[in-house]
Amino acid sequence: MNRGSPHHVSDVMTQTVVAVGLDAQFKEIVAAIHQWQVTAVPVLEGEGRVVGVVSEADLLTKEEMREEDATMIGQRDRLRDYAKAGAVTARDLMSSPAVTVPAGATLPMAARLLARHGVKRLPVVDEQGILKGIVSRADLLKVFLRTDEELADEVRQEVVARVFPVSHRNIRVDVDEGRVAITGTVRDAALIPVAERLARAVEGVVDVQCHLEGSTTP
Repeated sequence: MNRGSPHHVSDVMTQTVVAVGLDAQFKEIVAAIHQWQVTAVPVLEGEGRVVGVVSEADLLTKEEMREEDATMIGQRDRLRDYAKAGAVTARDLMSSPAVTVPAGATLPMAARLLARHGVKRLPVVDEQGILKGIVSRADLLKVFLRTDEELADEVRQEVVARVFPVSHRNIRVDVDEGRVAITGTVRDAALIPVAERLARAVEGVVDVQCHLEGSTTP
């Protein structure tokens, strides 16, 4: 990851991805999920365009519906489940269209997609919808593995020095376990909230305590 630039999904995604084709068989998909210890696999068409996702939940529908009372078959809200229970290929098992995220999306954007759709992993695609990787909840947490020294350096260079070009030498930045403390005196007190907001936006920062004060010297 490059200091001073927004971190994107492409920075943290896993590039080695297990995926299946539209004609992949039920047991083939189960074997892939078991072998690679994943909860879902993208379904690809043509040159690698993501057209759907088969999850453990999609596969378990077959077992779930096995003991359903035959009198329930006519219920309209269960028709899709019954159809999926009888499916034997990825084409009929998959949830489509797939929820994907662009490789250039920011990490907050990816996190919102994961939360909104209640999924653990998202296929990462390029402008043509071609699979480029997978991003998971764990991948998004990688930014919090940045060292305190990295964070302090970025806050000093990209926040303090830019917001307070005149008085930045009077400002101290300390970081402990991702918690940033900014102390010192600045010429323009109106910019203090701006500095705090920018420091919170640094990827990997857990919290910010801003103790800056405006200078009383004319």
